[in-house]
Amino acid sequence: MLRYLLLALGILTLGLLVWHIGPGHIYDAAAKLGPVALFVILIPSILMYAVEAYGWKVTLGPSAQAVPFWRLLAIRTAGEVVNMTTPTAYVGGEPLKAYLLKKHNVPIVEGLASVVIAKTTMTIAEVLFILLGIALGFWMLGVNGTSGQVVVAGVLSVGLLLFGTAGFMLMQRRGLFTWILETLRKCGLWIGFLEAREDQLRSLDQTILNFYSHHHGAFYASTGLFFLGWMAEALEVFVIVYYLGGPASLLSAISIGALSVFIKGGTFFIPGSLGAQDGGNLLLLKAFGYSDVTGITFALLRRFRELVWIGIGLLCLALPRKGESRQE
Repeated sequence: MLRYLLLALGILTLGLLVWHIGPGHIYDAAAKLGPVALFVILIPSILMYAVEAYGWKVTLGPSAQAVPFWRLLAIRTAGEVVNMTTPTAYVGGEPLKAYLLKKHNVPIVEGLASVVIAKTTMTIAEVLFILLGIALGFWMLGVNGTSGQVVVAGVLSVGLLLFGTAGFMLMQRRGLFTWILETLRKCGLWIGFLEAREDQLRSLDQTILNFYSHHHGAFYASTGLFFLGWMAEALEVFVIVYYLGGPASLLSAISIGALSVFIKGGTFFIPGSLGAQDGGNLLLLKAFGYSDVTGITFALLRRFRELVWIGIGLLCLALPRKGESRQE
């Protein structure tokens, strides 16, 4: 019930923003964009998906190396649809990725270990990207007034995120899934599904630990690739602002892109971050000197990109089912 209430509130918020700024003004700004511009706007996200899929690939075990890259890209895109469309803190699609890998003869333990590790390296890269964006925001906007307060609040919040990420990595090194199982037992909760898979959970913890202990190069490579993926978000900001006729600055694009990612992550409990993400993008662009019309049109164009990838992701969800041999 709460999920639907938040969704309705998000739709209402977005609708009020559009109404306040003026649908006619927004239409005039968007009408200047032709099919070529819309395609170019999608190019950074294509790069982002491809680079991040490779960032996941380097965390996979030996048995996954036989899976074609295009198939890994399709599986990751399918999982990201679940992450984007459900209020699951952007982790709901991770088990799905491991399940789809299993259909290509990748052991479930190896697949689950890879998605946990990739989510960790992706989060580390995200924190670094946001910190870069905040630093640029400090430099470009200063620390006085409302903009400065927003940046300071962002620094404190990212500090908490960095602390949480470090804690998550420490738990992985000590056996995350075994710890969860033992904690549930201490609380008097005996979940049959987990109890029957205790050996698999211990094997999963060992696989993750082995990666961190013996594959430092893959760890750094994955983190670096995901950072490049986040930088593609900044490229998207630059391209959209350029086509909307605003003065496009690479440094401001990085800062806006990073702070936009931060806002989206902080509103994960709202389906699709609807309303909150759009209002946040509007305020960000206003802080950097752009008009209300540019800000809301920018937010709606990013929604257009998300809808395109949701459609592609749904196709990818159907794709693995074709031509597969049933394997139990």
